[in-house]
Amino acid sequence: MTECPKVSVIMGVYNCEKTLPEAIESILRQTYPNWELILCDDGSSDGTYAIADSYAKRDPQRIVLIRNETNKKLAYTLNRCLSVASGELIARMDGDDISHPDRFLRQTEYLLAHPDIQLVGTDMRCFDETGTYGIRHAAEHPDKLTLKTRSPFFHATVMTYKSVYDALGGYSVSERAERAEDLELWFRFFHAGFRGENIPEALYNVRENRETLQRRTAKDRMNVVRLKAQGFRLLGFPKRWIVKPAVTAVLKSCTPMFAVRFLHRRRGFGGS
Repeated sequence: MTECPKVSVIMGVYNCEKTLPEAIESILRQTYPNWELILCDDGSSDGTYAIADSYAKRDPQRIVLIRNETNKKLAYTLNRCLSVASGELIARMDGDDISHPDRFLRQTEYLLAHPDIQLVGTDMRCFDETGTYGIRHAAEHPDKLTLKTRSPFFHATVMTYKSVYDALGGYSVSERAERAEDLELWFRFFHAGFRGENIPEALYNVRENRETLQRRTAKDRMNVVRLKAQGFRLLGFPKRWIVKPAVTAVLKSCTPMFAVRFLHRRRGFGGS
């Protein structure tokens, strides 16, 4: 890998006109100089595309904008971003979050210093309309067994090699993986023998408010259970391991939103 490899930031955006400027500005403030931002609008019906277009016109050398004519969901959108990315490294970013100014610098330095590691994520600082309220800590040294109880990486924080995405064939666009694109990818990531780590610092601010929590439906939760059952089989895990995720999904589906949000805020200081 070169001493200052190019980082392609892939960002799928959909109806996020209120938050997108802050997200893009956090990329523009990066202390790491060699990056490009690939924005793909997923058929937004608000002013998201116009905002993205204004930034692309302002900095056409570093910001690329593409568009889905209809809403295709995140996996398809990110695969489109990957198809035009020219960087040796790929970083994820969401259109309603904020990256710390040193995020890309720290992650590229980590990968350069650890040639046996193919992916690096970070912790996340949680915030909503009232301000920041805690840090979600990732497992510092995750492996395939981490998938038994939690996600090994926070998707929007990761940086990895373009060659890793190429080897895995990108994101799955199957209905079962919808709203769990990252989890499906992690099962295949570890099955392929890749290794990842997490920097134990909050280099990413994640927006977690009532609106973001409501995006996951009961159907989504059961899709995740089916996806985990498939992933557990792929990695040779015992069948009984799926019982706890299934019970948890049912309980969460029956929990009122005010209680979900209360528990989520409390967990912000120490959970995945």
